[in-house]
Amino acid sequence: MKTSNSRPVVLCLSGHDPSGGAGLQADIEALIAQGCHAAPTVTALTVQDTVNVSDFRVLDRDWVLAQARAVIADLPIAAVKLGMLGSVEMVETVLEIMQSLPGVPLVCDPVLRAGGGGALGKDEVGYAIRERLLPVATIATPNLPEAQILAELPNGTADQCAEKLLPYCRNLLITGGHGDEDEVHNRLYSRDGSRHSFTCQRLPGSYHGSGCTLASTLAGRLALGEDLPSAVRSALDYTWRTLRDAEQPGHGQYVPRRLPLDFCS
Repeated sequence: MKTSNSRPVVLCLSGHDPSGGAGLQADIEALIAQGCHAAPTVTALTVQDTVNVSDFRVLDRDWVLAQARAVIADLPIAAVKLGMLGSVEMVETVLEIMQSLPGVPLVCDPVLRAGGGGALGKDEVGYAIRERLLPVATIATPNLPEAQILAELPNGTADQCAEKLLPYCRNLLITGGHGDEDEVHNRLYSRDGSRHSFTCQRLPGSYHGSGCTLASTLAGRLALGEDLPSAVRSALDYTWRTLRDAEQPGHGQYVPRRLPLDFCS
């Protein structure tokens, strides 16, 4: 028996990863796992494997606007997740899209570097994200290297980067997966002065798509109505489990297992 869709819809504006480890496919899988429906709008095409990005092409803004407008006209958007944008023009395109979604939570994953270190946009993209996108975001989820780029503090600590970025962004989750301590410290900062620290065991190996998984899961939890600190904890816990159970499908990094293998059985 067919029923009307009761799953919250999350609009995902991100790049396509042909290896299937990151980008929109990561968003789709993570959101299915939260009981949400992903509406993937492609912002960029990439040439990449499970190690690094060798090339990318940002789509024409009219194509991106057309995709998003078609979805918004048809589906009730409960949250928006941003991934790879790749150009200043795409930052402005997202702002135009958000004008038609007042009050909808926006999770901004400032994708500036691939896991292997390859750039996913010119330096001015980070500046445009900080100046234009962070002020309209509910929360941004940079890892520490991305936070250092956004804050223009190449050697800054998480606390120093947060102090620089909170005037732009209401809430900031700086993840600690790029360190080398035995424990990973993920820090949630809010403009009202509240802070939360979430600690988990560091897992061996390197992972392709962990940041996408975290941000899309967080968007899903907000779409389900969870309050922010609880949604962050839920997203971090889920992401850690996907990394614990990760697989190595190719010659590169491990890919998070976002769905159980018996999902369709």
